[in-house]
Amino acid sequence: MKPIAQPGQTAAPGNAAPPDLTAAIDLLWVRFLPEIRQRVGLLEAAATACAANQLSAAQRQAANAAAHKLAGTLGTFNLARGTVLAREFELLTTNEDAASAQRLASIAGELRTIVDSRK
Repeated sequence: MKPIAQPGQTAAPGNAAPPDLTAAIDLLWVRFLPEIRQRVGLLEAAATACAANQLSAAQRQAANAAAHKLAGTLGTFNLARGTVLAREFELLTTNEDAASAQRLASIAGELRTIVDSRK
């Protein structure tokens, strides 16, 4: 049985996807990239609002939903670190008291870098 990549890891080089599958995934990335960037933008806006102590319940809920969707989506594109970060953002926005504005901003920034750096 082949080992499964853990969060924060990528698959071993010997476990690379066949070229046709890689090409299909790359096409899906291009197709969904605007939506992915929009979700990251929601997280950035929520982090900014949280820092200003102006994060509304609706904005918190939208950011939580966007983080949840990003967690699954980024894993599909072999961005395990992005999945881990998006899950953390989601957990931090689950209840009003847990959110740390500084951590939310850090996560959102790192997610932006991950998304923008995928080729």
